[in-house]
Amino acid sequence: MTRAGDDARPAGGPPDLTGSALPGPGAPAAQPDPWSELRRHTPARIALGRTGSSLPTTEWLRFAAAHAQARDAVHWPLDVPALQATLAADGWPTQAVASQAADRTTYLRRPDMGRRLDDASAARLRAVAAAQPAPPDLVIVLGDGLSALAVQAQAPGLLAALRPALAGAFTLAPLVIATQARVALADAVGALLGARLALILLGERPGLSAPDSLGAYLTFDPQPGRSDAQRNCISNIRPEGLDSTTAAHRLAWLLGEARRRRLSGVALKDDSGTPLLAG
Repeated sequence: MTRAGDDARPAGGPPDLTGSALPGPGAPAAQPDPWSELRRHTPARIALGRTGSSLPTTEWLRFAAAHAQARDAVHWPLDVPALQATLAADGWPTQAVASQAADRTTYLRRPDMGRRLDDASAARLRAVAAAQPAPPDLVIVLGDGLSALAVQAQAPGLLAALRPALAGAFTLAPLVIATQARVALADAVGALLGARLALILLGERPGLSAPDSLGAYLTFDPQPGRSDAQRNCISNIRPEGLDSTTAAHRLAWLLGEARRRRLSGVALKDDSGTPLLAG
């Protein structure tokens, strides 16, 4: 039975920081978890320790901070001019486009609108296509997705590693930087430019240990209406996950095989021999 004035929060709940239920001198000290050594090998939340029957306050605060970072990553806007300047310094021409989702709220509520280009963007890409001497082999799209932080932080390094990996074997359209973008937006971009292959580098849904993870999605013969089964995906591209050099080698192999075999998706298995993790 709980008396008035007792700490009535359920076991395992967040600590009461009002002062009335702070641990007294006789309260149990935080106990380290015997699995603590394993924390060196993973960012997952394991071996958190305990204070009595609850988590230590430090771990609650770390969880709250990670949760806030993940939420912020979803809403943080892509700095398109800064990204264009970074890419231009590396010799990449760019073209900025937008989906039919006019703002972030619409983007989150209407995934279908994030898969289609707005009219002005479609018109710009038609003009780019008309100026090309021939359809390109490959168009690379950089999309904000659910984490603009990922694109801002990881895409330039991945592109720098991908350029020598492709070894000039592909003719390229200008890079396309897309805002309020979903994966399938690359199909619309590729179709308008007449590209044989479309590769979109997209900010992935943030996790509690990875707010800046980049995903790469490859489609042969991009056309609106392609399904996820017709794409290849490489995920978790970031320094703490799959490094840029390793990801670029795997992408170069997949691009070459997709063009040679004229397909992508579940029919194209990654037999590149490139390890999932470097080292």
